[in-house]
Amino acid sequence: MVQFSSRDRILAALECREADYVPCCFSAFQSLRQQCIDQADFLDRQLEMGLDAAVTISNIPIRHDPRVRIREWREELPDGSFPILHKEYETPAGTLCTAVSTSADWPWGDHLPFIDDFLIPRSRKFLITPDESLYALRYLLPPPTDKDIVQFRENACRAKALAAKRDLLTVYQYGTVGDIACTLCGMQELMMLAIDDPNFVQQFLDVIEDWNHRRMELVLEEGVDLFVRRAWYENADFWPPSEYRRFILPMLRRDVEMAHQVGAKFGYLMSCASMPLMDMIIAAGVDVLLGIDPAQDRTMDMTLLKQKASGKMCLWGGVCGYLTVECGTPAQITEQVRQAISILSPGGGFILAPVTNIRADTEQAWENVKTMITAWRSMR
Repeated sequence: MVQFSSRDRILAALECREADYVPCCFSAFQSLRQQCIDQADFLDRQLEMGLDAAVTISNIPIRHDPRVRIREWREELPDGSFPILHKEYETPAGTLCTAVSTSADWPWGDHLPFIDDFLIPRSRKFLITPDESLYALRYLLPPPTDKDIVQFRENACRAKALAAKRDLLTVYQYGTVGDIACTLCGMQELMMLAIDDPNFVQQFLDVIEDWNHRRMELVLEEGVDLFVRRAWYENADFWPPSEYRRFILPMLRRDVEMAHQVGAKFGYLMSCASMPLMDMIIAAGVDVLLGIDPAQDRTMDMTLLKQKASGKMCLWGGVCGYLTVECGTPAQITEQVRQAISILSPGGGFILAPVTNIRADTEQAWENVKTMITAWRSMR
């Protein structure tokens, strides 16, 4: 069989076609990335390992409207427990405020970031509630600035040059709607509001979706091969299928259509509780579902997943990054690679990867990465 380039091999998988062999492309590889001087070095090291690398285009920064005035302060508690951090965003449409209880593992000092996973379990007052004006939120989520657009286009040009030189896929990570909604409003709070005040939730998501679309348009104008929307918090652990169908699915369909109109592939990153939503995800036209984790996703049935997705949607993952590759034994790694390839690869439409990252910089983790690559080479 003719040997494919990494780009052609991954594109074949994204289109549910068979290539010369099953590609292996780590969707994230932090432990290697932090050792590299730049993206070119990062790509070349992956290629030397025999992996099918992809070139990531840098994210567009999140900035607020310049008219927004921010005030932060720290509140000490009389019992000597961890302090509370407060933050106010004064906008032309009103003031939004939030408060967070810090903890021993709080990583931000006296700063309270706008978006961060640490906010969700620690917030005493979320930034967005039905009592606040969503017009004020638009000032915190404006379109990219002219300067950011120029910088992004320069970054995209450099990334595409790296990809062209090595014949690699270009990827933009990440678009986001549901994840940012949970950060601003709270997971439990948002799910309850979806039942008690669905009109507010729809308006709230519309503001975020409009912001996401403006950024997505900019990315797609640059000709990226694959646009990925992160959906960590759009899964069925949070959204019952009925509420997913009402609130998330219409936005997902529009995102997919946007990407397809310019010839880009659309990826959806969901690493757990995807099975109850699978029929809707496939029907939305998603090209590839990233995050297939047989160890940590209690809903995962890879055989059923392959039956549903075969010929319709590519599957990316198959091995648990943390439990298996970072912490497992060689026998466990080899067996999980074997199961993933034997179940998910027949007929094409599969990319092997540890889900969703390799972060540990330990001797065991690096030996286990080698074991995974060796097992893949022998079975691919």
